[in-house]
This record gives sequence, C-alpha cells and structure tokens, in this order.
Amino acid sequence: MATPDLLFNLRNLFHLGAYQAAINNSDVPGLDADAAAERDTIVFRSYIALGSYQLVISEIDSSAATSLQAVKLLAVYLTGDKEGAISSLKEWLSDSAIGSNPVLRLIAGIIYMHEQDYNEALKHTHSGGTLDLHALNVQIFIKMHRSDYAEKQLKIMQQIDEDHTLTQLANAWLDIAVGGSKIREAYLIFQDFAEKYPMTGMVLNGKAVCCMHMGSFEEAETLLLEALNKDAKDPETLANLIPAEAVTS
Repeated sequence: MATPDLLFNLRNLFHLGAYQAAINNSDVPGLDADAAAERDTIVFRSYIALGSYQLVISEIDSSAATSLQAVKLLAVYLTGDKEGAISSLKEWLSDSAIGSNPVLRLIAGIIYMHEQDYNEALKHTHSGGTLDLHALNVQIFIKMHRSDYAEKQLKIMQQIDEDHTLTQLANAWLDIAVGGSKIREAYLIFQDFAEKYPMTGMVLNGKAVCCMHMGSFEEAETLLLEALNKDAKDPETLANLIPAEAVTS
C-alpha cells in the first residue's frame, strides 16, 4: 500500500497562493525528518510570499538544512542585498556536496528569473527532477516566448502526475501564453480550483486574466475587486485592475 502524502494539503495551499492558510495549517503530525524539512521549506516560502523576509532571515540559522538555507537566501535577495545573495548562491551551487540540492536549484532559478537572466536560471533548473523545477521551467520558457519548450516541460509534468495542482497551473499558464481558443481551457482550470479549494487571490487573478482575454472585462473587474479585498497590496491584482477598469469605466 502507498503511504499517505501527509503534506498534500499544505503543498496545495502554497501552490494556490493561500500562504497564511499554509502557515496556519503547518502543524502536521507524524512527519519523518525529510517531510518535516519540506514542511518547513513550504512554511518559510509562505512567509516570503507574504513579505515577511526578516522573519525568515532571523528564524533560519546556519545549522539548518540546505533547503532552508536556500530559502533564507531568497529572503536575503528580496530584502535588497542582491549582490550578497547571488555571491552566496554561486558559492553553494559550485559546492559538489550541496550544489545539486533541488530546493537550492529551484531558488537559483527564482533568483535568476527575478534578474531576468533566463539562461543562467535554466542552467540550474533545466535538468528538472521535481515538479516544482519543471513548473519553474515552464514559467521561464514562457517569459522567453518559447511556448514550444514550455510545452515539452508540461508534458514531462503530465507524465509524472497529470492531476497535480502544479501541473494544472502550468497548463493554465501555457494556455494563457498561447492564447486563442486555449484561453477558455485556462479559465476552466482556474474555475475547477475555485470549486475545489478556498478561493485565493492567485486563482481570482487567473480567472480575471482569462476573462480579459475573452473580452469579459466586467467579470474580470468583479473578480479583481474580490482579490483586492483579500490583499489590497497585491501587485498582480493592482496591475491587472488597470486594463480591467480602463475598459469598464
């Protein structure tokens, strides 16, 4: 019998952007050491997503696991110490003992994507190994306007776990990037999330972007105002509201 995935709900909350809920529901009993380290990684990445960079920096000490050190490095980068973070990142990636750690490679990809150095990001993420890495590859290839390569990554994800939240999200991102008739398919993915899980700003934004592509600006504005009620400072919501309100006002 397959052992139950004790972190399924926690992972789902994080991937769908329910960061506070992920933190609140992180007390999962019965975790072994590896699962506990993954749980802590999700929790601290949730704090980073909420902007609590200093909390992450102060809570993760130098004796923590490599995956947590990598997450701390992302927090350092996002506080503005980009040079220091990238310098440490390069040093760790060149260390044969920890350089292949999947979370370290994921954080490297995220940091270099922030830097818009997509080729450097792919150096560390292209070999994949986890759904998180493949999903990040999809995002990077979309930013590079290479939907053909993004589709190859998505197919790998579908072979690993077609129903996984990250696979479905990556599918929706690619559908939006391709456009045309694919927009409707992306909308249905976000609608499915909305019916299965608590509504998050990420899902509302996903639906709203699809609506705008389909010309339904009033529905998009309604969705974005709902997202704004959840987080009045969310940059994605604020950016998406500009075109939505421009058409409806």
